[in-house]
Amino acid sequence: MNILILGGGGREHALAWAIRQNPKCDRLIVAPGNAGIAEIARCAELAIEDGAAVAGFCEEHAIDLVVIGPEAPLAAGVADALRAAGIAAFGPSQAAARLEASKAFTKEICDACGAPTATWARFTEAGPARDYIRRMGAPIVVKADGLAAGKGVTVAMTEDEAIDAIDAAFGGAFGAAGAEVVIEEFMEGEEASFFVLVDGTTCLPIGTAQDHKRVGEGDTGPNTGGMGAYSPAPILTAQLQAQVMAEIIQPTVDEMARRGMPFQGVLYAGLMIRDGRARLVEYNVRFGDPECQVLMMRLGAQALDLIHACAESRLDSVSVTWADDHALTVVLAANGYPGDYAKGAAIRLPEDLAETSSAMIFHAGTAERGGQLISAEGRVLNATGRGASLAKARDRAYALAEAVDWPQGFFRRDIGWRAL
Repeated sequence: MNILILGGGGREHALAWAIRQNPKCDRLIVAPGNAGIAEIARCAELAIEDGAAVAGFCEEHAIDLVVIGPEAPLAAGVADALRAAGIAAFGPSQAAARLEASKAFTKEICDACGAPTATWARFTEAGPARDYIRRMGAPIVVKADGLAAGKGVTVAMTEDEAIDAIDAAFGGAFGAAGAEVVIEEFMEGEEASFFVLVDGTTCLPIGTAQDHKRVGEGDTGPNTGGMGAYSPAPILTAQLQAQVMAEIIQPTVDEMARRGMPFQGVLYAGLMIRDGRARLVEYNVRFGDPECQVLMMRLGAQALDLIHACAESRLDSVSVTWADDHALTVVLAANGYPGDYAKGAAIRLPEDLAETSSAMIFHAGTAERGGQLISAEGRVLNATGRGASLAKARDRAYALAEAVDWPQGFFRRDIGWRAL
């Protein structure tokens, strides 16, 4: 099978690594890829948000399956263009991708199907939004409605902080994504992530994880795209997973089908858990980053079989085989992230790096210049370990992180602290 993965971050390196292990994968191309991905797959230049360009590339290179990594191509309708051309695609339609591309749309779906979530209100002007915040008080959550690369959410502990977030959104800080704002009730509890493959009708849970969004140790400081993650999430017990499937996932999938926009791809539910019950924080319509890294470490080669079955609407014929194991990933980021940071710093990986199914460095934002590995984004590497216990997985991940020679980078030293 010839496979194309769209994207070039840590998520896509993890997907490529898992897919490459499956003997059904004959040829693997990743667009645009990165320096780490280039070691296991061919990297290609391609306008990945242009559906016609992607479909044309697939026909030219006899691609059998396209795995769409990031949210932007999904929101741009690339999956629709591929399916119209008769090419199997893993990822939802443009209409169904609104579950991530619009916070307000997701809230409407939840209201329609009775899925438990935070109370909310939508605003298109700053004045009424400020009045609402003063009326409701803090803490409160302010979200840019559209895609803002993980940076459009402010958990405001004071009214002033919330009003600043309103002014930033309507002042253009998030571009078109902030033209509309959703303000939500602050939900207390512990967050966890639940991943379910959906082929339009059948839902197949494929794992749980918890990530660390804040930049500082002890989960302090500004939100980021994610500083680390681990799987499974101990708080998501079998009983809680059953509640989420019955009250959140299946009703959402049924409502989407009823509206003529059946969901096909991975549904990533961000959950808030308190007193033994889960409520939906938000949906993503692709694998999380860095959650994908820990999921792929645990799934391995079977990831391709599951993804292929999802793309071909035959999830009812497959199942997930889990080892009784754990995985943990630590993000190495450029100094200054998530604020201003420099690119182009040289990185030296350990010379005796023996990457295995138990220890992997996934590249997130790297490039090659003159034979030298350099940093190219804010989040640059994912040191990832797998073990029989979370402690063993943590030790392997941190041994890798410590061995990287990159003075211009940093990482949190407490990933997994809640569970450990």
